[in-house]
Amino acid sequence: MFTLPARFAPLIVAFAPLFRQRTWRWAEQLLMGALLAPGVRTVTTVTTVLRVVGLATERQFGKYHRVLSRAVWSSRAASRILLQLLVRTFVPTGTLVLGLDDTLERRRGACIAAKGVYRDPVRSSDSHFVKATGLRWLSVRLLAPIPWAHRVWALPFLTALAPSERYHATRGHRHQRLTDWARQLVRQVRRWVPDRRIVVVTDSGFAALELLAALTRDRITMITRLRLDAALYAPAPPRGRGTQGRPRKKGTRLPQLATILADPTTPWTPATIRGWYGQTDRAIEYTTATAVWYHAGRPVVPIRWVLIRDPDGHFDPVALACTDPCQAAPQIVRWFVQRWQVEVTFAETRRHLGVETQRQWSDRAMARTTPLLLSLFSLITLLAHQLLNEDGTLPLRPCAWYHKTIPTFSDALGVVRAQWWRTMCFPTSRSTSDMQKLPPPAMDHLVDTLCYAA
Repeated sequence: MFTLPARFAPLIVAFAPLFRQRTWRWAEQLLMGALLAPGVRTVTTVTTVLRVVGLATERQFGKYHRVLSRAVWSSRAASRILLQLLVRTFVPTGTLVLGLDDTLERRRGACIAAKGVYRDPVRSSDSHFVKATGLRWLSVRLLAPIPWAHRVWALPFLTALAPSERYHATRGHRHQRLTDWARQLVRQVRRWVPDRRIVVVTDSGFAALELLAALTRDRITMITRLRLDAALYAPAPPRGRGTQGRPRKKGTRLPQLATILADPTTPWTPATIRGWYGQTDRAIEYTTATAVWYHAGRPVVPIRWVLIRDPDGHFDPVALACTDPCQAAPQIVRWFVQRWQVEVTFAETRRHLGVETQRQWSDRAMARTTPLLLSLFSLITLLAHQLLNEDGTLPLRPCAWYHKTIPTFSDALGVVRAQWWRTMCFPTSRSTSDMQKLPPPAMDHLVDTLCYAA
């Protein structure tokens, strides 16, 4: 049975108080297996995860299954510990920028009660609609600048399952919409970090007045896309003395953003945004103003809207809404373009961490496994941060045909795995002149792992 490397122990042992002592030993082995197992794997069956830590012959393999399906521990408490580690390491001061988005885990099976039929965001486009059956997850990520990666990464720390409407109907429960789950998750983060300013960036799927108004009351700034035909109004005029009736909520109707976009007299301000959707610097033009976003029967939300266009015409105009009317337009745009890293994280977790390869049928295990795999992305980033060179760079894997200067998540994962294997199985002499023989059990273990990597 493997043990934790000394350089990684302080980070991983921080989660030990969540478990009983015996359960923690099993969870520790599952964590090491999930980190070290290459290729497609499942977490709760005796496959690569248990084989890679030398537990292929463990007859009582059910105890590892029960860590996810039956053991008593709080995934929400684990999310809080992970957030504290991320904030302390990457964003010790300043504004916390969070990315909020949902993703679809494609799953089929009669035992998966929470599944539903949703729009497949990967296979669909503006002109082509594709439906898929699976589980819908809502994830909150910390958009933090990683110094050795020279860019912002989206680090997941809190993920919740948003069941389908049929799931709630069959159980007689009130259905919670995706915006309801979003409100609960972001408010949970506010309770964890009450003294920090929070900015949440989302896509148009969360542009709901109820959600924006609720988060504004909790001192949370939200930035989302805005429809070009949204109903915008001037603020309500001051109430005159002696006026009867209910106070007005809005003033006069303002022109639609589509009208402002087509108006040749609209003043446009040039600006350069760094890291536009993961690319180089992009020159844009924008116009902005404040308004009141209102719809009958819905809360009134004061916003600053920003209308963006490309002077070269490479992308369609985009409208953004920020619930902090005092915020500057360039800063709003810079925060919003960081949202692209959320999609990058979804792709990396599917490619390297085995998301969508789980095969468990227990409701509790399904509700725990995907959030753990997404949070594993953040944990690996923290572990890689412990392995920096003296100049603050991450060791890169050299090759003659490809010169890589900026590390990606695959490099971080490779460095963490290499450190783990060297610590556990390949102790070497301090003197480079001495020959160190490879122990036969370690050789057999290495060959077995490499031969059955895929």
